[in-house]
Order: sequence, then C-alpha cells, then structure tokens
Amino acid sequence: MKIVVIGGSGLIGTKVVKTLTEQGHEALAASPSTGVDATTGRGLAEALARAEVVVDVSNAPSFEDAAALAFFEDSGRHLARAEKEAGVRHHVALSVVGTDRLPDNGYFRAKLAQERLIKTAGIPYTIIRATQFFEFLGAIAAAGTDGTRVRLSNASFQPIAADDVAQAVADAALGSPVNETIEIAGPERLPLSELVARYLKATNDPREVVSDPQARYFGTRLDERSLVPGGPAHLGTIRLEEWLRQPRAR
Repeated sequence: MKIVVIGGSGLIGTKVVKTLTEQGHEALAASPSTGVDATTGRGLAEALARAEVVVDVSNAPSFEDAAALAFFEDSGRHLARAEKEAGVRHHVALSVVGTDRLPDNGYFRAKLAQERLIKTAGIPYTIIRATQFFEFLGAIAAAGTDGTRVRLSNASFQPIAADDVAQAVADAALGSPVNETIEIAGPERLPLSELVARYLKATNDPREVVSDPQARYFGTRLDERSLVPGGPAHLGTIRLEEWLRQPRAR
C-alpha cells in the first residue's frame, strides 16, 4: 500500500516512514526537501498518485501566530484538494492534546483550525492528538529559564516519547478511518515542574527548577487539564528513565 507522509523528513515523519517501510509498505517521505510543499501545492499531485493514505505530521516553521495559522490553513486546503483528486481513502493527522483548551496560544489556535479543515474536507480521517514529546523537554526548560532558575507551572504533565507517537501514527495509517479524534500520552503523569527537574538532573544540567503555579507555558496559563488527555487515551510504553538512557535523548 502506498502511504504518503507529509512532513516525512522531520522527527516523527522519519520514524513513521521507517516503521511503515519495514512492514512492507511503500512509504513516501514528502516535504520541501524532497520537492513536495503542501503550503503551495508544489509536487502534491505527483506524490499522491496511487496513494491510498496520507499521513500529515508536518509542523509550522514558525510559532508566530499569523505564520502558524497560514501554514496549517494553506497546507490543509491544498492537501484536501489533492487528496480528492487522487482518490485518497484515509487522511491521518497528528495534532496536540490541549488545542481546544489553550485559546490564548496562537499555535494551538492554528492547530484547531487545521483540525476543522480536516473534519470538513469530506475525506475519511483520523486525528491523533499527542501530549508533548520528551524530545521537547529541553525547549520547555529553556522557555522558563531566568538566569540559573527555571520557573515552571506545577500543572499536570504527561509527555510521550517520539517513538511511541510514531508507532501510534503508523498504526492509525494501517487501520480504518475512525472519523474522530483520539488522544495519546505517555505512561506517567506528574507536575510539569517535577518532570523537567528530573530531566535536568539526569542530563547534569545545574539549573534549579522553581515550581510556580502562575508561570506561563509559552505565553499561556495552565490548569490541571491543559496538557493531559481529556478522557481515555492510548498510553505509550516508554518511561522517562528509559528514554533518558537512549543516546539521542541527550
């Protein structure tokens, strides 16, 4: 089966392509680096020829509000048009847990706009909302850093390994469309500040984590529901300590 992975050269995309290829499928990595640009439509028709499934794990190159919205709206419209013309039978998209609960964040508003486009495109779909990845813990720490301290919210946090995300996306691509949103998360739920403190200690980072309920997360205030699944979720199997032992985790 031919499966086109939009964003197939990125963190999750490369893992999805590898997993699908190892299972005997024709997985095509589609990204600007391979001549396919969903934001303009360039190369889409050629890439989607004979494709039964399209997986979209692409990400905006900028988190600035207007740029992120333009990226997801433009790519969403071009993908919907090209998929209809190619007769694609299943659209799988990776989104983020909390998109509907963090309206103050422009990036999350952009992801919500992407989800709306998918739901109204008329193509059978599966949307997978994932919690934040372990791979982003360093960036989260950097965003909260003030001198030698890292000030972070103590809201509940349930990050997931990129390997687990990729496996869930690949499984969805090989399954039937559910025409709804499913959520995936890591196996551990802890306060954000505590989990980042464990990460910094394990990576020999001397910064001190300060738990502050008022600390903002990329500009938005968190509560206990912001960064965790809203209901039953599929849980990954890789725990933080196991992920930290992997060479790429550092």
